[in-house]
Amino acid sequence: MADESSPALKEIFNIERLEHIAAEMTAVYPAFDVAHFLQLATTGLADLSVMQRMARVSECLHAVLPLDYEASLKVLRDLAPRLNSSFVSMCLPHYVATYGADRFDLSMEALKYFTAFGSSEFAIRHFLRSDIERSLSLMHDWSRHDNEHVRRLASEGCRPRLPWSFRLERIQADPRLAAAILDNLKADNSLYVRKSVANHLNDITKDHPEWVLDLIEGWSLENRHTAWIARHALRSLIKQGNPRALAIIGAGGKPQVEIVDVQVNPPVIDLGEKITLSFGIKSSVQDSQRLVIDYAIDYVKANGSTSAKVFKLKTLTLPGHASETIARSQHIKELTTRRHYAGTHAVHVLVNGERLASTAFEILP
Repeated sequence: MADESSPALKEIFNIERLEHIAAEMTAVYPAFDVAHFLQLATTGLADLSVMQRMARVSECLHAVLPLDYEASLKVLRDLAPRLNSSFVSMCLPHYVATYGADRFDLSMEALKYFTAFGSSEFAIRHFLRSDIERSLSLMHDWSRHDNEHVRRLASEGCRPRLPWSFRLERIQADPRLAAAILDNLKADNSLYVRKSVANHLNDITKDHPEWVLDLIEGWSLENRHTAWIARHALRSLIKQGNPRALAIIGAGGKPQVEIVDVQVNPPVIDLGEKITLSFGIKSSVQDSQRLVIDYAIDYVKANGSTSAKVFKLKTLTLPGHASETIARSQHIKELTTRRHYAGTHAVHVLVNGERLASTAFEILP
């Protein structure tokens, strides 16, 4: 997902969208008090982040609907397919998490329904935190569901480190709790689901890398869907040059190559300009080699020290004594997740986790 701090992102819940929600509510519940809803929802709107605005909508729906929880859910189920944004529809699972904590069966069934219109991934974590055994048991059943949205929720909802949400400390401490769910999904035919499983496993590598490696080494990677999940689940470990992770994807050997003519152009830039890293890679042996090629930039920090960031470049099979030219362009611009500072930034070429060549570029003050 995009960074929550993005100014444009929160405009998903702008005045026009709130009016759309109110109009569609009126269509499914004619007695809906549009004026009261809009008055509550728009108060202080400019100061709220996208997630705060999502919460605001569900709170205002609750404040305006003169119904009990079960009756309100029936209205919101009619509303869900009428909303014109999948992200906006996530206010409905938020409603469930906020007002349905003591109605487990009814609420979990509602989350299962709502997830097909956006996602219930944030809301379900409240139920996992309050009753993890019961929730995981139900999500295990969902991992075999016909609907890919429901299967994805089974994996995404119990990710230990889901972005924009609180961590699930018990699963973070013991990934075996959700392992059966991941096992059911390890060869899923939906890319939407496979991405979630890979991200879930990549989360676990931050705390239990050996557990993930043991798990994937026990899988048959002849299935292309399982192999895809393995590659993407191990991406952080591959960037770190973990030998077991590299071996799983067939790139565990020491690279017998030479890096030539490595350069960054232009070598001196102003912030906001583009650089292009280019180099040649030449095999020095007769046999073909499976190679994972990355590059790292040592970003200069405010205090003058540096912090490395690894970027994926290419995975290839290089025939014996063959050579290939590789190039990659990158904008060096301010991001919500990274500030740039003037100075010399080293750039390193990594092959199967080994640093084989370096160059540099300079950002002007």
